[in-house]
Amino acid sequence: MRILVVGAGATGGYFGARLAQAGRDVTFLVRERRFQQLQQTGLVLKTPTGSEVIQPQLAQAGSLSGHFDLIILTVKSFALDQAMTDIAPAVGPDTLIMPILNGMRHIDTLRARFGDKVIGGLCKINATLGENGEVLQMTPLHILYYGALDGHNDARLQRVDEALRAAQFDTVFADNIISELWEKWLLLSTLGAVCCLARGNTQQVLTSQGGEALLQTVFGEVLAVLSAEGYQQRPAVTAKIYETLNNPQAAMTSSMYRDLTQGFEIEADQVIGDLLVRGARSGVVTPLLNAVYVNLQVYVQGR
Repeated sequence: MRILVVGAGATGGYFGARLAQAGRDVTFLVRERRFQQLQQTGLVLKTPTGSEVIQPQLAQAGSLSGHFDLIILTVKSFALDQAMTDIAPAVGPDTLIMPILNGMRHIDTLRARFGDKVIGGLCKINATLGENGEVLQMTPLHILYYGALDGHNDARLQRVDEALRAAQFDTVFADNIISELWEKWLLLSTLGAVCCLARGNTQQVLTSQGGEALLQTVFGEVLAVLSAEGYQQRPAVTAKIYETLNNPQAAMTSSMYRDLTQGFEIEADQVIGDLLVRGARSGVVTPLLNAVYVNLQVYVQGR
């Protein structure tokens, strides 16, 4: 199976490297700057158990040859339109596209262009890029979830599962990937909203007066929107998500918060703004999420 990983940041770099180490035919589609960097240094992984380097197969937009069986999209949501243009020559009759992006809006965008080639995907990993472009895995967590959006994991998905299993990360071949995607958004958007609004990690928030009330209210607003939009609640799962967030012993931050504190572009529209659009459509009142989104838009205007 020919696998194209679009992006070689923390997510694409980590999972793509592990697949390459497992002997899979992996090519990374990257921009010019990252292309030059990876040619010079290789793809460096720094994990809790040590440091590793692979020499990746690299490609740039316009240089792709032939069709790929699986395309794993790991770009930021604001780069999705360009990524769709870049991968178009690599999409053949039997290609499957697995986006690992935040939120849910990207699924409709991708399906509008590529139809039923799009499958569900998400990951759970605590990773970031270091100053020299190395992938820093901060904890042992590394899970890749995937499955058909309609829950029908046919022979095409079985081939994907065979290709992704037995690499040096955990896999979940999900028969209800849509629920997994809603729940990942619930965690990510609540975490991002609280951290960005309070300008701190969850430990700082929860040890502040009113911090737990802030977390609880944001969580409730997000859950109300997702439920109105079709999420079939799994109470044990949502309770576990809240328990994870409501832990004053853990100093958690979201990737959007880390991007914001470094002055980078952020996924405000995809992670928070789309919740407001969906909430308005479904008649759900979300005053705190509105405050968060205004806060993020002011940041964007000031960049």
